[in-house]
Amino acid sequence: MAAPGTLEGLRFVNPYSALPDALYSRARPRPLAEPRLVHADVEVGRQLGLDVAELERPELVELVAGARALEGMDPLAQAYSGHQFGHYVPRLGDGRAVLLGQVEVDDRVWDLQLKGAGPTEYSRGGDGRAVLRSTIREYLAGIALAGLGIPTTRALAMVSSSTPVYREQPETGACLLRVAPSHVRFGTFEYAAYARREHLRELLERVIGWHFPQLAEQAPGPERTQAFLAEVTRRTAEVVARWQAVGFCHGVLNTDNMSVLGLTIDYGPYGFLDGFDAGHVCNHSDHTGRYRYERQPEIGLWNLGRLAQALRRLPEGQDDPAQAIALSLEQAHAGLEDYGRVYLRTYLGLLRDKLGLLADLDPEDELLGNLFDLLQAEGADYTRFFRALGEATPDDPGPLVAEVTQHPDHLRAWLAELWARVAGERRLAGDAAEERREAMRAVNPARVLRNHLAEGAIRATREGNLDEIERLVRALRDPFVDDPEFCAYSAAPPEWARGLAVSCSS
Repeated sequence: MAAPGTLEGLRFVNPYSALPDALYSRARPRPLAEPRLVHADVEVGRQLGLDVAELERPELVELVAGARALEGMDPLAQAYSGHQFGHYVPRLGDGRAVLLGQVEVDDRVWDLQLKGAGPTEYSRGGDGRAVLRSTIREYLAGIALAGLGIPTTRALAMVSSSTPVYREQPETGACLLRVAPSHVRFGTFEYAAYARREHLRELLERVIGWHFPQLAEQAPGPERTQAFLAEVTRRTAEVVARWQAVGFCHGVLNTDNMSVLGLTIDYGPYGFLDGFDAGHVCNHSDHTGRYRYERQPEIGLWNLGRLAQALRRLPEGQDDPAQAIALSLEQAHAGLEDYGRVYLRTYLGLLRDKLGLLADLDPEDELLGNLFDLLQAEGADYTRFFRALGEATPDDPGPLVAEVTQHPDHLRAWLAELWARVAGERRLAGDAAEERREAMRAVNPARVLRNHLAEGAIRATREGNLDEIERLVRALRDPFVDDPEFCAYSAAPPEWARGLAVSCSS
């Protein structure tokens, strides 16, 4: 019997393979040649109950490279469809990912999904591979968002190899072992609704049983389906609000990239705002700006509408009313109606804390309108502005002066508004002032994963230097703490970073 805390001791339970096989296909990873460990995440290892020494074993490298199977694994590729840039694509699925299996740790089940291990039934003619640059970006993104307190998928480890992968030019093949409670998407339900309707009910029942225990206690019916939609709506509204508050742009918010658990998944051409621009498009492939920063809240609701449409195709109970679980149009609207309320409550609460205020904000608040007018007009660095704001006082704007150089009068006028608001809430003196500063430091990060930082880690890794990726990982784990070692990661982006373009292939 394998020892606990080891790779071989992982307990596979594989509930996903209990679904009808029309909702997935069997898949076998194709190993990378001469794999080399790039990085392993000790936090994720701990989450899986693995001893730290396990992350240094050659067996882990073989596992992540697709060359080793553990006892109990049941590899498969998940089927799903989705609306991509607003257009329905009936058959997508895991074209370059394989769900190796699902492990149970302390009564929680985790997907172990290998990305980049070769073609599957859903690869649509592609090679099913991942390149090193995109693998590094996804690995770092999971760490960065987790450090910011945003729900996300993570990765246990990534490897590079000597296997060439051909994109615009030959690149280094890599693999990533993703870890998440689930990779079920809005598009998973869309696929069942429109291609495998006979399995839609079972998919819903299983997903509720696995991930929504508070709903599993209710009897099946339209009311429970509505409650499921409402819970997915709440989680989606909250995660989108958290993106907006830190200036995170996902880049490809297709329904196949939306988690029913409200996780951030499928990192491709993501980016954090540098100079503030509400219309910022982080995806070089998004020619119409559909997924620009300011539209993310709207797109979140639009995507939920597509999920609601899929749930309306559940059995309606014409033959047996007791079997009815489909949503009526009214119930679908009711399941979605809290989106705006939850989004605003979460987003405004986060902005209140970022501004160091105590009282709730109103969406029509002039203080907010004037703030974002200032940020837009100045193109002020979003992260640095809010971090500097915590150090400002009523008598001295401090480091904010360096962040707003083109519109100093606008800054002074807005700060006067802010200080008047703060003065109405509390006395800014002594311990109270320091308490407010500490609270603001705890919500306004000193650093985020900017594109040029990811690019620096990619270039260093290509050259065989793994120190930079380790250093960046440590900097991103707790981005709210000032640390002299990581000062360079808090600096404004260099001029060369303006030319970085990230596309769907990135």
